[in-house]
Amino acid sequence: MLPPSGEQFEIAAGGYRAVITESGGALRLLEHGGRPLVDGFGEDEMSAGGRGQQLVPWPNRTRDGRYTFEGTTQQLPLTEPKRGNASHGLARWVAWSVEEHTAHSVSLQYRLMAQTGYPWTLDLHVVYDLSADGLTVTQTATNMSGARAPYAVGSHPYVCVGDGPVDTLELTFPGATRYLVDPERLLPHGSEPVEGTEFDFRLSRPLKKTVLNDTFTDLDRDERGVATATLLDPATGQGVSLWVDAGYSCLLLYTADDVPATARRSLAIEPMSAPPDALNSGTDLVVLSPAGTDGDEHTAAWGIRAVD
Repeated sequence: MLPPSGEQFEIAAGGYRAVITESGGALRLLEHGGRPLVDGFGEDEMSAGGRGQQLVPWPNRTRDGRYTFEGTTQQLPLTEPKRGNASHGLARWVAWSVEEHTAHSVSLQYRLMAQTGYPWTLDLHVVYDLSADGLTVTQTATNMSGARAPYAVGSHPYVCVGDGPVDTLELTFPGATRYLVDPERLLPHGSEPVEGTEFDFRLSRPLKKTVLNDTFTDLDRDERGVATATLLDPATGQGVSLWVDAGYSCLLLYTADDVPATARRSLAIEPMSAPPDALNSGTDLVVLSPAGTDGDEHTAAWGIRAVD
């Protein structure tokens, strides 16, 4: 019998262990020294709430599933019907194929064929690699079409420290600007600085009861262009850090208060190369050049490491 998420690909190195699934190329499990770093899902379960999935060729929501690119209007299936949105791309539930599997890394690939609403063919790759420095995830898309293609990418890990709730944990987060969304459809209508608001975690402080389902940009980065978020238990000194390279302009924080079974059990920190509804706004949207020309490929990397 095959698990609901398909084949399971285990890797290990430097005290870390991870399991990646055929379905969605998803990160199902990540632990360090036996301590869970992500709130994933069981081998006998499907991914719930997007846990660990690859979000391509757009993350988050597209308003009405409709957008116009280079003069042609496209209509995507509404995969979030209650809000009337197309959500989290086209590769969340597809079977990703193994390209290479070693003791410490696995490379998966999927050819996204041209289809209604997204008439471009992309070759998608994701590499999960473990070392003593933690997990590195590298996402790559190559345009195989003869025309320019709009593209954005994201991932959906839920990081955890203990069994929750996250209220007593301290968050250090690099986002200086928060996108404003309407409460009904969670679609953006502007932005504001986090300075002086409950959403400013640039200096470490407890989450307490802050409800989060928000995308942040203007990320504070180090000299390498890397932005890092850290969730820490001050009582034990244990925590988890998630970093993104310059390929991601945004991070989304989600406490899942609208999902009673898992509310505030963990914190989703989602790398995103563009904000919600980028296919319409064009904000940070990547335009891949036609196949075989300069700019036909986009690569971005993020990762997770334990804090002890």
